[in-house]
Amino acid sequence: QVQTVESGGGSVQAGGSLRLTCTAFGYSPSYYYMGWFRRTPGSEREGVAVIGRDGSTNYADSVKGRFTISKDNTKKKVFLQMNSLKPEDTAMYYCARAVNSFTSYPADWYLGTAFGDWGQGTQVTVSS
Repeated sequence: QVQTVESGGGSVQAGGSLRLTCTAFGYSPSYYYMGWFRRTPGSEREGVAVIGRDGSTNYADSVKGRFTISKDNTKKKVFLQMNSLKPEDTAMYYCARAVNSFTSYPADWYLGTAFGDWGQGTQVTVSS
């Protein structure tokens, strides 16, 4: 059964760090580009970071220099290291797999339309 499960969320003070983990079941992240997205109530889904099959990465401007996406294909995991967290980073964070097996992600990856097999999300709350 194909499933994507996020973990690692929690509550942290501004300036703190969290590491989110996305675990793939029934597939290997080595065959897909993978993305992290976030959403707050009443807002649109926002693309946070993406990693291609070749390890290439891209980030939303709002998190560049603070967040790092990486993966461990042998463990079927994708990580999002979040440093220097801000209250505006508070959101539900989702991991998703590309719907195809292209090597790299499209230019509009941040829209999320190229992704499927979304996880249930993990909540991140940053207090000031």
